[in-house]
Amino acid sequence: MATIRQRIIEILEYDEHDARQISQLLSISEKDVYDHLPHIAKSLSKQGKKLKTIPASCIACGYVFKNRDRVTRPGKCPVCKSERIENPRFSIK
Repeated sequence: MATIRQRIIEILEYDEHDARQISQLLSISEKDVYDHLPHIAKSLSKQGKKLKTIPASCIACGYVFKNRDRVTRPGKCPVCKSERIENPRFSIK
């Protein structure tokens, strides 16, 4: 039986997903997915692979959070103050 991190890696090697989709596929909380992602990135770097992050974006104005270091979803847009934020997406290259 694979660990949760191994299963997340398998999912992300197959296709691009956000934390909510991963949490639904594995029946774990979204917060747990966000907790595992930094560890997965570190493990992948040792294997010569990389966790690719497609940044979150504002649905209302289109602002892209490209300089954000955290993997979690931002609370609101700094431009228009909207809370309608599309989740960041992840994949493995």
